[in-house]
Amino acid sequence: MKKKRPSLQDVADRVGVTKMTISRFLRNPEQVSEKLRGTIARTLDELGYIPNRVPDILSNATSRAIGVLLPSLTNQVFAEVIRGIETVTDAAGYQTMLAHYGYQAEKEEDRLVSLLSYNIDGLILAERTHTPRTLKMLATAGIPVVELMDSVSPCYDSAVGLDNMRAAYEMTQAMIARGCRRVIYLGARHDERTFMRLQGYVQAMRDAGLEPGNVMTQESSSYSLGARQLHQVRADYPDADGLFCTNDDLAIGAVFECQRLGIRIPQDLAVAGFHGHDVGRVMTPKLASVLTPRDLMGRRAAEVLLARLRGELPPQQIVDVGFELLPGESI
Repeated sequence: MKKKRPSLQDVADRVGVTKMTISRFLRNPEQVSEKLRGTIARTLDELGYIPNRVPDILSNATSRAIGVLLPSLTNQVFAEVIRGIETVTDAAGYQTMLAHYGYQAEKEEDRLVSLLSYNIDGLILAERTHTPRTLKMLATAGIPVVELMDSVSPCYDSAVGLDNMRAAYEMTQAMIARGCRRVIYLGARHDERTFMRLQGYVQAMRDAGLEPGNVMTQESSSYSLGARQLHQVRADYPDADGLFCTNDDLAIGAVFECQRLGIRIPQDLAVAGFHGHDVGRVMTPKLASVLTPRDLMGRRAAEVLLARLRGELPPQQIVDVGFELLPGESI
């Protein structure tokens, strides 16, 4: 049985008004007095109220639907994760409800409200860090939650992912073993995993007695960004002999720009990416990268979530799907 969520009547009782007044506020806050608006808003937050878009008679029933909240639906990494999730949920007779929030924590709140309002049975998230309001809603919903992409950071409930820091450490080590002494890290988006990989890279450089350096931006990753970052590396670190990129998009953009400029890879500059996308295996030279099993990650996340719904697994399940170094021809 699902946890009973606070109802409109619960909010009304706490505020000391009618349920109709709360309903009017939710439709249009301007319809109630300014003083009452603040009281209602605070009470909604305190109770963790979640709108309900299904009839009351179904509010405690299973919806046979799983919510999946991702930072991007166009990123190939998450597209493959979704494919893995739906392989399992489709076979089990569950619908998958997708939403994305563009790496914005506040938008994650709004998308979460929307998903939870449909009375979903479980939830798959991509991040570890959430706003207080998001955490309050998750607690109020009382449904199983699985977080993706990371197997190390403390999780809200259950997690399926890999050790991003270790993967970056090992790829940096591989570049150093091939003779690199001035590897520079390229990062984008400033999301959690970019900084985890930065940590792994920095640790590997320092363990080898080498000086780390980086070029970071909050822009979204793209091939053109990788090309621009190559030029920034040449300006800021003219002695650079290697680039370790937080993903394959940046790495491929840097490789293409090197080829345009006549910079030989890996003789003049070694380049490595992260995720092991198929395009990196057919380009020349083949891209060195960290292969992350995205389809497997999605399947395992869905399996853990469905097992939780069946009562077969306790909370705090951490599943590490591992990674593989692809040396390619670019380091």
